[in-house]
Amino acid sequence: MKIQKQENYWTSLSDIMTGLMVIFLFISISYMLQIQKKQKEKDKIVEDFQNTKVELYKELKNEFESDFKKEKWHAVLDEDLSIRFLNEKVLFDYDDYILKPEFKSILDDFFPRYLNILMQKKYKDKILEVRIEGHTDSKGDYLYNVELSQNRTRSVLSYVLNQTNILISNHPLQDQKKVRFWLIANGFSSGRTLDNDGNYTLESNKPEDYQRSRRVEFRIVTKTEDVIEEIIKKMQD
Repeated sequence: MKIQKQENYWTSLSDIMTGLMVIFLFISISYMLQIQKKQKEKDKIVEDFQNTKVELYKELKNEFESDFKKEKWHAVLDEDLSIRFLNEKVLFDYDDYILKPEFKSILDDFFPRYLNILMQKKYKDKILEVRIEGHTDSKGDYLYNVELSQNRTRSVLSYVLNQTNILISNHPLQDQKKVRFWLIANGFSSGRTLDNDGNYTLESNKPEDYQRSRRVEFRIVTKTEDVIEEIIKKMQD
């Protein structure tokens, strides 16, 4: 009788342990599935963001590739979504910030097409800023070149804003506000000089290409911080 009670006791304990193991197994599987789901959601957010940049790059390239030639605009499109206008002879006169007629003509052709791409539904909510950047070479006083480059970008901004007011006049008010929110002018002086390959001299440690360094850029800044915040939120949920 005593032996039978002991057997029943160990059988019951074994059943309990088996039950606990099954419960623990289900909890582990459920946890792993949740982790996998969050990882997939995070990967999708990153993938969508990367695809947007790739698609935007391709669309800009297809639209402007024939215009970028040296004999026409002399501009380049970088993978960071910046368009660099490099022909200083048609941009501004030496030591001046008044737009030359040749550059106005380029902007008249470039900016409406550029804005039409950015205003597409698939892009416009993923853009944080459209920066108009002015850059000089390292010759001359740095602070003087800060003022010169800033004045040049303001001249460009003023000119394209006049275009913008006409181009977006038929768009919804919210879209008009969005475009004005995007546009910003920055003068960098010689802080971001370029080498002969078009890379920053600070990173490449190569000699400066003075002509390449004297330029105006239109740079698209996407909502990277929003993407990171969304990933963090998904991981915390």
